[in-house]
This record gives sequence, structure tokens and C-alpha cells, in this order.
Amino acid sequence: MRVLKNANIPFVKIRYYAYAVSIILILAGLGGLIVNGLNWSIDFTSGVAAKVNLKAKDTSVAPLKIDKLRSILKSNGYPEAEIQFVGPEEDATFMIKIKSKTSASAVSSDTKTQILEIIQTNLSDYIKGKDLGKDVIEEIYEVGPKVGGELRTAAGFAILISLLLMIVYIWFRFEFTFGVMAIVALFHDVFIIVGIFALTGKEITVQIIAALLTIVGYSINDTIVIFDRIREDLKIYRKEPVAEVFNRSINQTLTRTIITAGTTLLTALALYFFGGSVLHDFAFAMCLGIIFGTYSSIFMASNLVIDINAITHKEKQTMQHLTKRK
Repeated sequence: MRVLKNANIPFVKIRYYAYAVSIILILAGLGGLIVNGLNWSIDFTSGVAAKVNLKAKDTSVAPLKIDKLRSILKSNGYPEAEIQFVGPEEDATFMIKIKSKTSASAVSSDTKTQILEIIQTNLSDYIKGKDLGKDVIEEIYEVGPKVGGELRTAAGFAILISLLLMIVYIWFRFEFTFGVMAIVALFHDVFIIVGIFALTGKEITVQIIAALLTIVGYSINDTIVIFDRIREDLKIYRKEPVAEVFNRSINQTLTRTIITAGTTLLTALALYFFGGSVLHDFAFAMCLGIIFGTYSSIFMASNLVIDINAITHKEKQTMQHLTKRK
């Protein structure tokens, strides 16, 4: 199925407009990082995590919904508490994570008491016949800043290693300039998304790091498809200007790009609107990643190869080397 038959959109000709849009987005994100910084979750900073069992002994009481618990905590001074189910929903066991505003020890000293008071006041139907300090709060522990810092470093290291390995793969598969520009396009995607999270104040959680790594894989796959078509077309249209060959290749893969991006975006949007608050930020990051990953594959990666080769005067050498690859 072809969405756009015989498309001939001048992607290469309008690349400078695309560069301008990217620069504006990057500068906006940079401003957000400078002014607001990143809102790291408890996993990367410090705070307290409590495992709470709120399954009512009275079977006539409906199972507690996570949205109700979140609303109660928010109205009692914990608007940024992270809540998720531990096990099946019908077991009503929740993991509550509360980020430290000063130090983890300052929070842990009275957090257990405060959580118990909130539960006792607002959720009495769910704690009847239970020992509050033992049966309700099954576990509570502190996440120190050192552990959080190490996890943050490890997350950044994981993204960096994945990008470096991609450079090596694309260098082997295509050509070094292609590999570097593909990674520049990926940095472009990740930086813009991180900048949007900084501007909106959304938390950077382990799930968001997973989303960023997923986006990196999605975007590079789309870029490689276009690179592969460019390599094939360079063998066929050797005598044509390189810019025309690149533009033809992007247009030839446009149907595939639109269908892939469109179907994936629909899935991410379904998670965003119907997946609940737990998946909201993850789905938001995925939606942004699909949009900017597709954008960079079409407008950035290939066009940057053209411009860098023109600047370094290695266009002919690079293209000859590329056409020899299988």
C-alpha cells in the first residue's frame, strides 16, 4: 500500500527551515534545563518508599482504586507521590514513593506516621481488623542520594553506550559520516524530549529512561531504512547530483515511514489517553519520540550527511566508499 504515490517533496531543498525549527526547539529545551532543571524521581534522588496493603477484610467493600489513593495523598500534602500496584489490582497492595525535599532521613523520620494518619482518617473501611504498623505498612525503606546518583549516572551511561554502539554498526554497514550524523539526529531527538520534560516539570523516572532508550531504537531503525535506500539509489543513479539522489530516496521510503510512524503513534496515543496516570508520562514520552524520531529521520540525518560532506569536501570519497558496501 502506498499512501503517497510518486511523492516528490523537496526535503533536501527545505532542510535549512527544518534546521531552524530544530535549533528553536533545542534552545527552548536548553532554557528549560537552565531555569528549571530536571525533575528527577525518587529513583534518582532520595526519599522514602512504602509498601502498603489496603485490601479490605470485608468483602463487601469495593477494591481501592489507585486514582482514589492518589487523590487522598495529594489533598494531604503529597501531590508528587508516585503510586503503583504491587501484584494484582484486587490485592490492593501499593508502592508509594515520596521524594525528599531536604534529605531522606528528614523524610523517613515521620513519613510512616504521616501515612498511617492519612490512611486511618481517609480509608478506615480498608484497615478494619488490621494492625496499622504491621499489616497495613508492610515495608518502608529509604532511598539515599548516593544510590540515586549512581542510578542516574548508570542511566546516562546506558544511553551513551547504546549511541556509541550504533555509530560502530552504521559505520560498518554504511559509512562513518552516516553513523555520526545518525547519532547527532538521535541526540537531537533525546535532547528535545528531555527539554520538554524540563519545561513542563514532568518527572524523569526509570520508565522515562526506558522510553528514551526505546525511542533511540525506533528512530535509528527508521533512519537506517532511509540510508539503505540511499545506498541502493547511489548505485543506480551514479551520474545524478547527490542531493537529488538523497531526496528521491527519502520520498521513496516516505510511505513506509508514514505507515510505521502512524500506527505506532496510534498505539502510544491509546496508552496516553486510556492507560491511566501510571502510564501517562511514559506514553507522553513515546508520543514525542515517535514524532521527533520520524522528523529527524526525514529532515535531519540524511541532510546532515550532505552538508557535512560538502563542508569537508569528502562527498565523492564518501559516496564511492558507500556504493562499494553490500
